[in-house]
Amino acid sequence: MPKFAVILPAAGKSRRFKDAHYRKPFAPLAGRAVWLHSAERFLNRNDVVQLILVISAEDRDDFFFKFGSNVAILGIDVVDGGRERADSIEAALKKLKPEAEFVCIHDAARPCLADAWIDRIFEAAEKTGAAIFAVPVAGTLKRVAENHHITETVSREGLWEAQTPQVFRRELIEQAYARRGGFNATDDAQLVERLGKPVTVVAGSPVNLKITTKEDQRLAEQALKALPKPKLAGPIHPFADDDLWR
Repeated sequence: MPKFAVILPAAGKSRRFKDAHYRKPFAPLAGRAVWLHSAERFLNRNDVVQLILVISAEDRDDFFFKFGSNVAILGIDVVDGGRERADSIEAALKKLKPEAEFVCIHDAARPCLADAWIDRIFEAAEKTGAAIFAVPVAGTLKRVAENHHITETVSREGLWEAQTPQVFRRELIEQAYARRGGFNATDDAQLVERLGKPVTVVAGSPVNLKITTKEDQRLAEQALKALPKPKLAGPIHPFADDDLWR
């Protein structure tokens, strides 16, 4: 059975979330923090040998005050991130266990996953070496100038919106980051593309939404109700009803 390491980046500034108390990965969602919903989909999988959560160094003290028990009980590795998302992933790659053959990178603020979807993306990565979830762009696209006037209607033919998880054979994603050279990629697949390597797109779901705003948080709560519950061997959040992350 191939062995996967999972990286959950959660070191962003959450500027668009606009909450005085929470960064979005740590905000409460249906009884526990957003990042825990994302993490629990990978915990207790026989093919996952490591889960790395990347947080901002400035959040470390508060994070461990709130979630230290979770981290210890669940065996999660916590790594300090960098200035940009790609810097955070690069830091996590340096902490991979030797036995990890594939690397799965999934937004900590994208909590609405189904176990069957993870099965699909893992299988695709095993076959091709690099696979990401994405959904076809459905709406009409407009290019807009700074004055908010439309300058162009852009064809949506062949356009897909990338999602996570994004899963890669370990040596491929390590090579992509080794050759990054400071390039600020918007997702991990972009760095693999720069190597000239193919990346397979697996059809994702609109339900697999990323929480960016408070409205997204409300939508995610409804989406979670429609998804099958993950299969867990034990408690994931010993302090589910408290509110210490303030």
